[in-house]
Amino acid sequence: MNVDPNEIQKFESLAHRWWDPDGEFRPLHDINSTRLKYIDDRAAVAGLRVLEVGCGGGILTQSLAELGAVTTGIDVASGPLKVAQLRAIETQMGEKIRYIETTAESFAEVEPESFDVVAALEMLEHVPDYRSTVWAIAKLTRPGGTVFLSTINRNAKAYVMAVLGAEYLLNLLPRGTHDYDKFIKPSELASAARDAGLLVKDISGYSYNPLTRGCKLVTNPSVNYLVYAQKP
Repeated sequence: MNVDPNEIQKFESLAHRWWDPDGEFRPLHDINSTRLKYIDDRAAVAGLRVLEVGCGGGILTQSLAELGAVTTGIDVASGPLKVAQLRAIETQMGEKIRYIETTAESFAEVEPESFDVVAALEMLEHVPDYRSTVWAIAKLTRPGGTVFLSTINRNAKAYVMAVLGAEYLLNLLPRGTHDYDKFIKPSELASAARDAGLLVKDISGYSYNPLTRGCKLVTNPSVNYLVYAQKP
């Protein structure tokens, strides 16, 4: 299985904090509207079947459902999934969102070409083989469907900002959240997408200011970036 037990343990231990906008997952709350708009501007998700791979506690999955998408969230960590399910029930969204504990690779064998939109945001840097995940994502996407990916670039600037800054100086994330060696250059991710049969349509960076808690799209994917692709 394409799973790192150490990564799973990190998120299991913090599952109860997932929906605290001022807690350990504060950055995910702060960047959610930017990521959501990037997806909806390109895919208009209302009424579409949408899958989030590595959904964690369901911040993006639930937001997509609130836009009218028929959503499924999958993850291999049971703790965050339970939190996501409880959140959906508490907000009267329990009937509109499906959460499943599985990997992208396993799910692709069960429901191939079943989704109009597949997203995997801030998760590729947490799996041992991101290319395997991208391949599974492509398999899960119906012909003509769209794929959205996001991760962290691998360079000195990204190390300073995403690891030293976020984890050690500003304490925005628990120390050890990210492994620099697992960061992915845009050229590498684009290559993996093309190898999986996807057509890369856009690569955009996004800039997050932890002091103002603001996030915006930028042209330079030097640290965090989003990829938009289509399946022919």
